[in-house]
Amino acid sequence: MGILNMLGFGNKSENIKDYLEKGAIIVDVRTVGEFREGHISGSKNIPLDTIFSKTKEIKSWGKPVIVCCRSGMRSAQATSILKNSGIEVMNGGGWQSLESKL
Repeated sequence: MGILNMLGFGNKSENIKDYLEKGAIIVDVRTVGEFREGHISGSKNIPLDTIFSKTKEIKSWGKPVIVCCRSGMRSAQATSILKNSGIEVMNGGGWQSLESKL
């Protein structure tokens, strides 16, 4: 497995489709202010600095999660946190790039 795959930057287009078919929920980990300036319709805003404390809630959704942010770096961190909590998750990268793939 390459370093990009370990960070959640693998073949996104195929994974996004697979995740959406399973009813994935998109979680935007940018700040509340950034989220207000623009986001993917229907996405949930859970800032990175609060994601660890929300893992139980996210797990209770019983659905896979696609995380996004501005560039993909914060969402890579969130992906790691959520994977370590047993949540099926992928890094969707930057929200605008992800939105163009939906």
